[in-house]
Amino acid sequence: MCGIVGIVGKSNVNQSLYDALTVLQHRGQDAAGIVTSNAGRLFLRKDNGLVRDVFQQRHMQRLVGRMGIGHVRYPTAGSSSSAEAQPFYVNSPYGITLAHNGNLTNVEQLAKEIYESDLRHVNTNSDSEVLLNVLAHELAVRNKLQPTEDDVFAAVAGVHARCRGGSAVVAMITGYGLVGFRDPNALRPIVSGQRHTDEGVEYMIASESVALDVLGFTLIRDLAPGEAVYITEEGKLFTRQCAEHPRYAPCIFEHVYLARPDSIIDGVSVYKARLRMGEKLAEKIMRERPEHGIDVVIPIPDTSRTSALELANHLHVKFREGFVKNRYIGRTFIMPGQAARKKSVRQKLNAIELEFRGKNVMLVDDSIVRGTTCKQIIQMAREAGAKNVYFCSAAPAVRFPNVYGIDMPSAHELIAHGRTTEEVAELIGADWLVYQDLHDLEDAVSEGNANVKGFDSSVFTGEYITGDVNESYLNRIEQARNDSSKVSAQAVSAIIDLYNN
Repeated sequence: MCGIVGIVGKSNVNQSLYDALTVLQHRGQDAAGIVTSNAGRLFLRKDNGLVRDVFQQRHMQRLVGRMGIGHVRYPTAGSSSSAEAQPFYVNSPYGITLAHNGNLTNVEQLAKEIYESDLRHVNTNSDSEVLLNVLAHELAVRNKLQPTEDDVFAAVAGVHARCRGGSAVVAMITGYGLVGFRDPNALRPIVSGQRHTDEGVEYMIASESVALDVLGFTLIRDLAPGEAVYITEEGKLFTRQCAEHPRYAPCIFEHVYLARPDSIIDGVSVYKARLRMGEKLAEKIMRERPEHGIDVVIPIPDTSRTSALELANHLHVKFREGFVKNRYIGRTFIMPGQAARKKSVRQKLNAIELEFRGKNVMLVDDSIVRGTTCKQIIQMAREAGAKNVYFCSAAPAVRFPNVYGIDMPSAHELIAHGRTTEEVAELIGADWLVYQDLHDLEDAVSEGNANVKGFDSSVFTGEYITGDVNESYLNRIEQARNDSSKVSAQAVSAIIDLYNN
């Protein structure tokens, strides 16, 4: 999971890119990067860390130019080394930089093609660098000294034909313009917007609409599956469908957990979708446990708060804030290693004892992934004096790996994999557990936009939309990306790239 942004402006875009990345920080806390273009030269700053730590005043002063792209990263494929911080750069043709959110599922085949046929070298394990080289090759075969919008769109069509998986991409072609595109299944989100200034219209591409809002840009729309947008350095906008068989199947986990509630994705308000998830959960509890005996509903901050509030309203039960969150601790389910996650939960949350003592407590979370957080929080509720602790998840049971850009690569690290609801409840220490039904979750999201007919719900069903994910593929990524592999893969590496400011 990553956050991407690109801006074609009428003045220096460094501060706007920085502000956008800060707003998208929830999508990646591992690394950050910005590259700008000025007079045919590129200026880069990227490193591991939060946006505020990576960019100091001296870096910002060097990032000059009216066009640029930015990236915040959580490592999924590849490693967490600074060499794999984005944007990536390739000098031929034209000089192209790229930022990518998602995962390619046929990266091994592509890496082989790039080396043997395209005669290009890839210096990291990142699938994003592979994607950049595929795009560069598709532009190079057009053999144009000055590429037109037709050439750019033909190159994107070539990328769609060769690459499978989830991709939202923003790339900058030095001296020419900015291109953004979305994979043919629309798995990962990407939006475009515009802002009117005295000097003319500025354009922006970003992962979420909230980044546009904060910078005063007006949302034009989400990119359609397979669609590309090309904005020239002078500010001319072109869009084109570049995929042969596009279909709308966005990742439903964006609405469950990944996106900010103040974003609108594919015409659906994330906040409203989460309210409806709470309604559906309440209806299920009333069906299955009409005599539930719940005294108080307490959310696990922050992403479950919206669903929990609506759940409490529909059950006619008190809603209370029972946990205080330390906002300076990162998200836990993507942390590398169980030990780090366990330690982090206690640092991140502290229970307000008065809200638990002697009560039947319903804890609400957005999802249960590895179960580490849930187990510790239930234990904290009991230590605070709760009589009974019930637990409900706004999402169905996560039983299968996510392979399209969220770091859930190993089925055996998922607590619900191969287990019943009752077994999961026992493992996490809940008196009983309620999962959201999948059709209820999909209804809660699609109610916001009737045009979105289906979703990628592979983490719940094991049905992978690209059709190329089988048992051997899952075994390969599990070996490469499970917790133990990540620990052993930590290495110090130097960046071979543009000069890093």
